[in-house]
Amino acid sequence: MTNNDVFRRIRYTFDLNDSKMMAIFAAADCSVTREQVCGWLKKDDDEAALIASDTDLAAFLNGFINTHRGKRDGAQPELETRLTNNIILRKLRIALDMQAEDILETLQVAGFRLSKHELSAFFRKPDHKNYRECKDQILRNFLMGMQRQLRPEDISEYQQDDD
Repeated sequence: MTNNDVFRRIRYTFDLNDSKMMAIFAAADCSVTREQVCGWLKKDDDEAALIASDTDLAAFLNGFINTHRGKRDGAQPELETRLTNNIILRKLRIALDMQAEDILETLQVAGFRLSKHELSAFFRKPDHKNYRECKDQILRNFLMGMQRQLRPEDISEYQQDDD
């Protein structure tokens, strides 16, 4: 998944407008323009689309944590210059205050099954023997599960017929 995909999915899932997106960046002490936000959210084949860097997404996710959980005391964490799916998943987990069971349930809503042991491997340090890389499919299913949980009315297959 590209950083732009993650931006688009989070924006849609949490119904964030441009102003809210800019406020999330500001919560991480990062200033962005409306043009940057709009450029990151455009389809990849659009000529006006901008490529979001790992640092841009890291700033957004840190701001997302700060807006949902509050800023932590002291110095803010340094922005990662290289993001992995594992880091993105961990930051979303922190921002949304999710436990392992919550993440597994979210994945299940998207039709993806994962064991608690497999999930815990994503949150280990990379040099740990049981560390496992979080593949795009898992992150994509997690984001889709969040979308289905928070915006079920927008998912046609979850709408009930009264027949």
